[in-house]
Amino acid sequence: MSPADVLEPKFVELIPAEAQPGILYVSMTYATTAHLCPCGCGHRVVLPLSPAQWRLYYDGDAISLTPSVGNWDCPCRSHYWIRHNTIIWARRWSALEVDHARKHDAADLKSYYSRRLAGDAHPG
Repeated sequence: MSPADVLEPKFVELIPAEAQPGILYVSMTYATTAHLCPCGCGHRVVLPLSPAQWRLYYDGDAISLTPSVGNWDCPCRSHYWIRHNTIIWARRWSALEVDHARKHDAADLKSYYSRRLAGDAHPG
């Protein structure tokens, strides 16, 4: 398998058990996306959609996701953005940067769910 430069969006209710390379599966029903790592390693990447995790932008033709995707637990440790269906490779992060980002992400998620329980699900 070779690295993919483009992920074609495919809207589905359920993410298939066997993902195909080059496809970005989007389930609005379950607020999640999935794709195979574009480096070619075959790792399945699942990105939950929420104001505290990943946000999906769809213009009727192409999809962008934010923030970047860092596959830190995968042997390839790939890091990239998905912009207008295109993979934009980012630099590798150090272990210290990954640890800092994980702590920040965990705090954001905790804050989001605390606000949601209080009735205000919008990020602060």
